Amino acid sequence: MSIPHGEDNFHPNPPVHRIAPTEVPDALDKSLFTVQIELTALKIDQPRELPIYRKQFKNDLLLLHSVSNIVKIEKEDGGKKVMDILLLLRHDIKIDLNGMSEELATFLKERPAVEVLPYILELGYDFWRADEILAAILPPDRLGEVPSGFTMTGHIAHMNLRDEYLPYKRIIGQVVLEKNPKVRTVVNKLDSIDTVFRTFEMEVLAGEPDFNVEQHESNCRFQFDFSKVYWNSRLHTEHDRLISTFKTGEAVCDVFAGVGPFAVPAGKKNVIVLANDLNKHSFDSMVHNINLNKVGKTVFPYNLDGRDFIRVSRRELKSLAETQKTLVIPARSRHAKDESGKRKVEIIQIPHRYSHYVMNLPDSAITFLDAFRGLHADENDDAELPYIHVHCFHKTDPNAPKPPDDDVHIALRERIASALGFEIPLSALSFHFVRAVAPTKGMYCVTFLLPKEVAFARDRA
Repeated sequence: MSIPHGEDNFHPNPPVHRIAPTEVPDALDKSLFTVQIELTALKIDQPRELPIYRKQFKNDLLLLHSVSNIVKIEKEDGGKKVMDILLLLRHDIKIDLNGMSEELATFLKERPAVEVLPYILELGYDFWRADEILAAILPPDRLGEVPSGFTMTGHIAHMNLRDEYLPYKRIIGQVVLEKNPKVRTVVNKLDSIDTVFRTFEMEVLAGEPDFNVEQHESNCRFQFDFSKVYWNSRLHTEHDRLISTFKTGEAVCDVFAGVGPFAVPAGKKNVIVLANDLNKHSFDSMVHNINLNKVGKTVFPYNLDGRDFIRVSRRELKSLAETQKTLVIPARSRHAKDESGKRKVEIIQIPHRYSHYVMNLPDSAITFLDAFRGLHADENDDAELPYIHVHCFHKTDPNAPKPPDDDVHIALRERIASALGFEIPLSALSFHFVRAVAPTKGMYCVTFLLPKEVAFARDRA
């Protein structure tokens, strides 16, 4: 039986073998992490009653993560194979049974056939968690934050090691690889994210040098080369949140679409999406993912600069609405059939105007807001205007107390107003905190209805 971690009544630590930064081996010697623990066991005379024993004396039994407290030992007795069944007791119950419960003591007096035996439990490298192994090898002054965490993208574990851990990077990669069965490649980020394509240099610490991954999110499959495009698995909640606000038949303009984490799931719910990315690798992956998820009828890919795409976005949607007018989309389920037995279809009228613009480029998306000035200048000022969802970072002073939310919102409003060329009121903005990227750096999504003063401006930027 495997006991879920966190319910242990005993959890030993691995042997400590500190490694100096100048003496890091190419690979870890796993034999160094074997320990033997002296336990007490009951030899069960009636195997059929084992479930009763385990329930009745559960507080006396060994509970140790991934270790069964039932041991079966096969041996020969008079030429026949027999099976001894042992029930392991808590580590603090000794061979003289000191420390056991009154219930167990009474039971043993009444069942003298149940033998009490010593038992040696051997725990090896495979037993310990990654953080436990690393805590046993790193110098004491580097144990404040043991670097065992990572972000998973497909089969790749992506780490961001601090400088003080770089001498140990190969060993860290080995441990992370061996302790996580779904990981085939461990990489470490080498530089900051490129401000244009949001990619970064990385090195392989352990495993296969294979960057082609498949990621599942929002009931969709995404395939891409992780070394050439931007993907952050920690944003799946934000993807789902925003997609949930889109309605079937609406038109969405995804300005910085990447490989399609917003566009593809939205297209799957029959939202018309014009999706763009400047990175040719992202664009190619997005096209592939559109086909992979069969949303080619609703998602239309572009490979343009974000500012240029915003400026042509209305024209492109209008052209699509005038040439195709409607979309005939088969039901996603093959079992959805009409009375004649044919697969049901949904007919969607292509709108002439967008309901939403998504701008998920947090490092610089705000600077693209000037492209909305005069976007609707050729229309009457009663035209229906879209919502803008602009993702952005806000950095705070590491030497100052954490600012209140109101101060952050005011600072973001000032940046947005400056980019729009319009003093949009704070009350017109909706702020959603996405996640903390670093202790002094937060990611936000600011949503607002495109102001008429911006949309119909004659002084287009």
